[in-house]
Amino acid sequence: MANITGKILPLKDKIFVTNMEFGIEKTAGGIIVPGDNGKTTGIHPRWGQVWAVGPEQEDVTVGDWILMEHGRWTRAIKVEEEDGTVREVHMVDANAIMLSADEKPSDVYRADS
Repeated sequence: MANITGKILPLKDKIFVTNMEFGIEKTAGGIIVPGDNGKTTGIHPRWGQVWAVGPEQEDVTVGDWILMEHGRWTRAIKVEEEDGTVREVHMVDANAIMLSADEKPSDVYRADS
């Protein structure tokens, strides 16, 4: 995984997200969904929070939560921000966004959170 220190900016209509969930998840009803990324059972949409958008992006804004089709994101890069916070950032395919929300959906969350 690449490590970058400083600010990165998406070009044109690109979208960078963070807070994607790949580990064990637990539904509001208590059902445990194992961490299955990379397996056939792991092929399902993922949520991520928009971290940065390019100047031509009109569909989503920073802070939105988006649900995207499986596999329509890049491998993560680690970005160290000015305050020392390190984030894993993915670029997503804008055409793969199925919906967006102002807040993190509450029906699915990581079991270890």
